[in-house]
Amino acid sequence: MNIAEMLALIAVGYVLKRLVKSEKPFDYLRILVNDFLLALFIFGNVASKDLNYLLSIKTVFLYVFLIIAISLGFSYVYGRVVLKNDPWAGALMVLSVYPNTAALGFPIASLFLDDITPAILYSTTNSMIVIPIVTFIAAHYSSGGANVKDSFLKALKFPPTVANLFALALVIGGVHLPAQILEPIRTVGWLSIPLLIIYFGSRITLRSFDWRKLAEVGAFRIAIPFAFVFLTLRWAAPDVFYSVLVEASMPPAIAANAILAQYRLKAEEAISVTFVLTLLVIGLFMVLKTFV
Repeated sequence: MNIAEMLALIAVGYVLKRLVKSEKPFDYLRILVNDFLLALFIFGNVASKDLNYLLSIKTVFLYVFLIIAISLGFSYVYGRVVLKNDPWAGALMVLSVYPNTAALGFPIASLFLDDITPAILYSTTNSMIVIPIVTFIAAHYSSGGANVKDSFLKALKFPPTVANLFALALVIGGVHLPAQILEPIRTVGWLSIPLLIIYFGSRITLRSFDWRKLAEVGAFRIAIPFAFVFLTLRWAAPDVFYSVLVEASMPPAIAANAILAQYRLKAEEAISVTFVLTLLVIGLFMVLKTFV
């Protein structure tokens, strides 16, 4: 999938939302993609590998923790020193820690790589870690209460996460499924990518846009992680380097905005910033692609 196709699918989602006033079709689309197609896509890609392959990309798992620590650490210090009691400090941390590694990350990674399994492993590992973190942050900075255990269990029950863990268990156990099974699973699962992008387009809004907030989220979610990965990993194998570079530099996830909305924590400002940053990131990697 190229950039033009991605932009076209975002536009399709945006137009559909204006034509279809009900939220139900988009809720069904989200459920179809997140609970079924994306799980198939992840399972098919991961289960087709072997243990030696996973060991060869252990750097990917290390960088998941490094990027989360960097984004969370810098945004936390900035919030305490500069924003102080402003509730935006909590929203900034959530947006900085939770990137859109699937709906946008997978298609962009596919611009540079034929096999995006390292990107998938980065994304699913990242999701398992950040969901309880951002849920706690959003609850802490709002009027609600946080239950970290429930949030973590919820992350483990997320179908794509379960699919990833199951596939990893098969790989570690040395179980090799035949291509006749894996290929149809991967083919059907790939439909999750364009449908995720359409869904994202349906969520677009520019209400409550603020340039300062754009710069803050852009710095902690994109600029700093991009610079760190580029400077420290550029000599790694291309599949590892481009997978980590793309996934670590993605704009905030749609799910991050949903969590902020649930806790009534600056959700409109967050959605506006997320949309603009998404367009900027697409442009960033479009330029990078021309030099590769």
